[in-house]
This record gives sequence, structure tokens and C-alpha cells, in this order.
Amino acid sequence: MIMMDYILMFLGVVFLVIGVLIGVAFLTLLERKMLGYIQIRKGPNKVGFLGILQPFSDGLKLFTKGQVYLNLSNYFCYYFSPVISFNLSLLIWMIIPYYFNMLSFNLGILFFFCCTSMGVYTLMVSGWSSNSKYSLLGGLRAVAQTISYEVSLILIMMSSIIMIMNFNLFYYNVYQEYIWFGLLMLPLMMSWFSSSLAETNRTPFDFAEGESELVSGFNIEYSSGGFVLIFLSEYSSILFMSLIFSIMFLGGYNLSLMLYMKMSFISYLFIWVRGTLPRYRYDKLMYLCWKIYLPLSLNFLLFFLGLKIF
Repeated sequence: MIMMDYILMFLGVVFLVIGVLIGVAFLTLLERKMLGYIQIRKGPNKVGFLGILQPFSDGLKLFTKGQVYLNLSNYFCYYFSPVISFNLSLLIWMIIPYYFNMLSFNLGILFFFCCTSMGVYTLMVSGWSSNSKYSLLGGLRAVAQTISYEVSLILIMMSSIIMIMNFNLFYYNVYQEYIWFGLLMLPLMMSWFSSSLAETNRTPFDFAEGESELVSGFNIEYSSGGFVLIFLSEYSSILFMSLIFSIMFLGGYNLSLMLYMKMSFISYLFIWVRGTLPRYRYDKLMYLCWKIYLPLSLNFLLFFLGLKIF
């Protein structure tokens, strides 16, 4: 019987990973379509009906391209950092509080922080091991940015943890039955969204990939499979950040279509921001984090602590 349970859990994990990968494929299609319409042109519309098979043909094309072997790179690190990055971005999905079959994490939020903190190392190693000055600069920028914004992310999340007094994501649903936390924590909700843009290296905080000065940033030397894995891990983390946003501020996790609608809307906001805003200046990015988000999140943390005690 226990063996059967393990098999079912394993199957559940496999289905979850497949679902995430398909979601990522169609998120890229949505992004290209939306950016097309924002720039008054058609997006992908040739492969399949209305371009719906475009992500799969792109994936096939990228995986069949020749892999570049760099003579001067630290080959082992260069080759494996995208793989580890991709595995980490899929591993975080295990904390979703499913009602059935899946693992229910009592310390899910701590696990989330551990996985996102580990993501910094893969960025740094892939930038350094390529042995190109552009990729090294991109990697260093990405690390400084990610570490800075993780501080504000954790402090914002601490406010909501104080409200539910638990590290299990399941309790967000219980405590938001009558009022969403997004209404109680409106400034924090906006700061969280902005910080998750910075955390996932998205416009207007995409300094790791600033093509105007760094050609393509930390992933410049990657081609074929390595590039695909970096790309997939980035979009997987965008989807996951959208899900966490919905769970924390928009009513918690429940098995309804509405949750996925909210998640899709937040993912759409990521794309909308990319189509609308120009890239920030690097010193302003740091200023925003340490001088604005950090004091704001600390003040709200003390406020919610007082509210909970009261």
C-alpha cells in the first residue's frame, strides 16, 4: 500500500512538471503575441492554427542546433549550471498545497526561499564559467540585483506570514475566506510585484541581459540546449511568482478555475510591463530596493506584528 502511495506521488510530480512545461511553452507564445499587438504587428501566426504550435517548433529548432564548445570555458560548470537552474525552478513547484496525492509542505515558504536563493549561484556560475567579459558582468549584475531584492521579498512575505502564523501555503486560503490580503496590504502587494519583476530579471530590471551594453548578458555563450534550459527556468519562475502572488494576496489556493485565471492575469502583467516600460538605470534599481522597499517592508512588518498582537 505504501509503495502504491509512493508511485502515485511520483506520478503526481511527473504530471505537475509536464503541466508546468506546457504552461511555459504557451506563456512564451502569449508573450510574443502580446508584444506583437503592443507594437502594432502580428505575432507568430504561421505554424499551426494562429501560430499555436510555434513554441514547439522553436523548442525543436533550438534542441537540434549545434552545441558550442568553448575552448577557454570552465566546461563542467558551464555545462551544468543551466541544468541545475532548470531543476531548481521545477523543484519549487513541489510546495503547491494540493488537496490530494501531492506532498504538503509544512515549511513550504522556507523551501521557497531556499530554492530562490540557490538560483543566484547558477546565474553567477553560468556568467563566470563562460569566460567572456560580457557574461561575467551580466552574472555579477544579476547576483547583486537578485540578492538585494530577495531581502525585500522575504520581509514582505514575513508580513503575510505573521498574519497566518504558519509556513504552510495552505493556510492562506483559510485566512482569506472573508477578505483578501491584497486589500489589507495594498502597498506591499505592489512592492511584491515589482520585486518579483526584479527577482526574475524581467523588464524594467533586466540588467543581466542588457543587450545595449552587454550583448546578451550572462547567457551570451550558450546555444542549443543550454540556452533553452536557461530560458525555460526563467519563464517557469515567472509562472511560479504569479502563482505565489495569487496565493498570498488574491485569496489563497483553491482548486478552481478562478485561481488559474488570477495566475494568468499576473503573468499577463509581467508581459504588459515588458511592452510598456524602458530599462531602469542600475544605480536607481539599487536605490529603489535599499532606500524605498526595505524601509517600507520593515515598517509594515512592525505594523502587522502590532496588529496581530493587538
